[in-house]
Amino acid sequence: MTTIGAIDHVQLAMPAGEEDKARTFYVGILGMRELPKPPGLAKKGGAWFEADSVKLHVGVEAEFRPAKKAHVAPTVSGADDLKQKLSAAGYPVRVDTDIEGVKRFFTDDCFGNRIEFIEVSP
Repeated sequence: MTTIGAIDHVQLAMPAGEEDKARTFYVGILGMRELPKPPGLAKKGGAWFEADSVKLHVGVEAEFRPAKKAHVAPTVSGADDLKQKLSAAGYPVRVDTDIEGVKRFFTDDCFGNRIEFIEVSP
């Protein structure tokens, strides 16, 4: 019998040649660290990032279109600091209260991909 145990990573798309822009957002703004890509995949472009147990791959898509509805939703502590950092850097912060008892907000990454953050208590 097969069982699904966990998600290894989530992949978002990006346009070709924009890896530095991805690094500025995912490392500089979100505080993730970049992981080296295996040589066979590195030649395809894109970048891999990690923070705690969250692994996010940003891969080149030839006919890139940002994900406006589909999204990744990592948990975050220090959400107010992140909201302020995103706003100061010109990224949108959309607080959502549609789910009672869940504190969450959305932003768009440097390519327009939607990201949801779920606030956790420290």
